[in-house]
Amino acid sequence: MRQLYTFIFYLALPAVLLRLYWRGFKAPEYRRRWRERLGFYVGQARQNPIWFHCVSVGEAEAAFPLIRLLRAEHPEQRFLVTTTTPTGSARVRAVLDAQVEHVYLPYDLPLVVQRFLSHFRPKMAVFLEKEVWPNLFAACAEQKIPLFVINARLSARSAQAYKKIPALIQPALQCVSLIATQAEADRLRFMEIGADAERVAVLGNVKFDLRIDDGVIAAGRALKRQFAGRFVWMLASTHQDEEAQLLSLFAGLKQRIPQLLLMIAPRHPERFLTVRKLCLEQGLTVVMRSENLPVSEATDVYIADSMGELKLLYAAVDVAFVGGSLVPVGGHNVLEPALIGVPVLFGPQMFNFAEIAERILAEQAAVQCATMDAVMAAVLQIHADTDFKDKLTAKAKAFVLHNQGATRRIADTLIRAL
Repeated sequence: MRQLYTFIFYLALPAVLLRLYWRGFKAPEYRRRWRERLGFYVGQARQNPIWFHCVSVGEAEAAFPLIRLLRAEHPEQRFLVTTTTPTGSARVRAVLDAQVEHVYLPYDLPLVVQRFLSHFRPKMAVFLEKEVWPNLFAACAEQKIPLFVINARLSARSAQAYKKIPALIQPALQCVSLIATQAEADRLRFMEIGADAERVAVLGNVKFDLRIDDGVIAAGRALKRQFAGRFVWMLASTHQDEEAQLLSLFAGLKQRIPQLLLMIAPRHPERFLTVRKLCLEQGLTVVMRSENLPVSEATDVYIADSMGELKLLYAAVDVAFVGGSLVPVGGHNVLEPALIGVPVLFGPQMFNFAEIAERILAEQAAVQCATMDAVMAAVLQIHADTDFKDKLTAKAKAFVLHNQGATRRIADTLIRAL
């Protein structure tokens, strides 16, 4: 089955590269460093690193505390971080810079994988969440590179998809030394798709182990003061079609909350100008963060066209709707605003964060909104009812703090394997 998968991948490679080039028209970073995806690198590598793979920004943010902990306790170790997306790449470079080496993940083709492994010679591979690459995993097993999948999650939808290709997935999972899952439900699903029970353990979710720097909070509060007492409703990490749905509420909310300011932080930078155009078409007055212009009483929308500032922005708002949850993306991390002390709203499609969503709702520490009317009602209640808002944020912060500790458990496991 892996041979068929490889054959199809080779046939599709021209189309894959063409798509990469095409995406580069909207996001030029996709066209840069494309050779890395084929296993070609400039200069000598710092060999024998501990290798972390983080698909994009969310996985990178989850990995940072673990990498920092390992570096602090084992300063002699080298670290390599791969990502798939340019936004993930930018975040790794912004946060870790020269502390780690960074390249894009090679395509899952035997020749490409061999070039990558020969160039870096990693002593350990650590993949976050649910990435399964049959050729890459097999190559790690052949070269006796211990392979870990950490912070692993597997939705019911993904499990059903994997079950359709057992001849490809099960051998790949046999190459993994340990799958450290976020929750018991994830452990059971990994076993259902072919993982050995003795190689799957619940070690918790490292995303709870957040660290919010005081300087970031202070910068967010300073930005809030620039809004001169406006009530700020944030749409965070939004995707196509979500802004249009939520903007439909703006006029009604503005009537009830005259000092309302809407902040939008789109998930992907190539959509910044698209969202601006959408707002202007609705007759709204827009200020872009990059313009460094003051927000006046006439400003309706503040678009955060920046990357890596989400924590800072959360500290500047009164309520946040976390996107990716109105469209079939599966939601995004709600723990950052919860820890910062911002009331959290999200939509019905949270299948990628099902366990966190279920638990935070059980604690009455967030509000899930199935309809636009529900979003509007929640924003109005948070604006009008200070006691409700304070209880919501206190419960959310306690929820995050109570569930911390996975980073330490996973770090101990990796250190023992070294």
